[in-house]
Amino acid sequence: MARYRCTSCGNLTRFDVVATRRTRSFHHFTTGGELTVEDEEVLDEHVESVTCRWCGPGGAVEELPELTTEGER
Repeated sequence: MARYRCTSCGNLTRFDVVATRRTRSFHHFTTGGELTVEDEEVLDEHVESVTCRWCGPGGAVEELPELTTEGER
């Protein structure tokens, strides 16, 4: 999962992310008809847009590099 940062205000925690996902999941229905989704696997995901929750569309959001196992970027 990607992490983001707003270059306008420095926000690291609040973003609106619009994404399209294709998943495979196991649907388990009880005899009463209640659904529990188990073992969901994301087969494909495309992030369409990321907007800063604080700045809105005027903010400039960048994707942060992934951390390595030693905590370095």
